[in-house]
Amino acid sequence: MAEHRSWAEEWTGAVCAACGRLNHWPRPELGCPCGTVLLVPVLEADPGPGVRGEPSPAHAQASAARAEPRAARPDAPDAAPSRRAFRPHAVRTARDVVTATALYLRWLGYEDIRRADQRPTNGVGLAARGLLAQVEPTVRPAAPRDVECLWLTAMTESADCVYFSLAGYSEAARACADSLGVPLFVLDLAGVPQPVNDPAGALDADGAPEPGRRARRG
Repeated sequence: MAEHRSWAEEWTGAVCAACGRLNHWPRPELGCPCGTVLLVPVLEADPGPGVRGEPSPAHAQASAARAEPRAARPDAPDAAPSRRAFRPHAVRTARDVVTATALYLRWLGYEDIRRADQRPTNGVGLAARGLLAQVEPTVRPAAPRDVECLWLTAMTESADCVYFSLAGYSEAARACADSLGVPLFVLDLAGVPQPVNDPAGALDADGAPEPGRRARRG
């Protein structure tokens, strides 16, 4: 007749060394080919002060942090506040091109948008905190010299720079911008800036960088 084994013989209490929570686990045992069961001695630990079976405050806090979505945590480095949809300004005149650009920069998160102190050779210059933008509202495609001058001016002011054009860019201008990391945008007649290169795509996706940081270059 088989010997009856109690629940206390089958299970043992063990305390987690990390969180202090007491749980019951099957008691380790070894089976012999002859049918004999060998029980492995286990030293049951004292869970310490507190209610047995309840997690410690540290364990509860860690569990809640794991359950919380990463985007909802304020200290998550990759959590970015959501932006509302951009509301463009239709382009009919050269002034509309500048207005649409200013609205887009504000939508990206740039503050204190104004006319730049230093007027560019071509187009219109806009400035914001940490940013210098050039807007070409004519039907002339931007040339490499335009991109280089914008980049040099921004370097002297320790600012990022970005170029907006209504008629686009020459191939040489695009190559120059890629080598310097200058974001290029083309405005359509609806007033929506379209990224032309990788730095522009990164700026459109990330928005304005935090104060003291530079924009990602793609």
